[in-house]
Amino acid sequence: MKLLRLALVGAFAGAIALASMVLPAQAAGPDDFLTIQLKDGPVVIQLMPEVAPKHVAQIKALAAKGAYDNVVFHRVINNFMAQTGDVKFGKEGAPGFNPARAGTGGSDLPNLPAEFSKVPFERGIIGMARSQDPNSANSQFFIMFTKYPSLDNQYTVVGKVVSGMEFVDKIKRGQGGNGEVSSPDKMIKVTVGKK
Repeated sequence: MKLLRLALVGAFAGAIALASMVLPAQAAGPDDFLTIQLKDGPVVIQLMPEVAPKHVAQIKALAAKGAYDNVVFHRVINNFMAQTGDVKFGKEGAPGFNPARAGTGGSDLPNLPAEFSKVPFERGIIGMARSQDPNSANSQFFIMFTKYPSLDNQYTVVGKVVSGMEFVDKIKRGQGGNGEVSSPDKMIKVTVGKK
């Protein structure tokens, strides 16, 4: 009986440890949120610095200096994701804006080493876009429309939408195999915190 009790306690402790690895802590400070103003309304993202501290710090730094304002959603694939964040070529109205090159640029900050986690790619999760090199994420990110397990532990998760997913659902979808968007929607303003 004592052995059974120890086994149950051990199994319970193991389950709690596993849950803490998969699901990040829910307590977030006021600066652990990002608000993206879209044409249809605000989207609030809870950032996950405990999962990807370097990526979250870079996103917050770029948002704080207005780098994400007016950046287009250059790649949007129905039943998959909406990609944005190319502050070099995707910032509408900026001197470097080039819709044909949007999605190929980053920021003036360095690329980041991968911070893969056990957080699954589900509806509302925010992941960092990158090239084939896992250590090439910079400023671009994507918002998931649905669950997509093939991305799990292959891309860095930085946050999740906690309100406004209905506005994400209204982002203009792209055409063609890669989801390229003509006359794309954009992030009007991106701020750190809940606005």
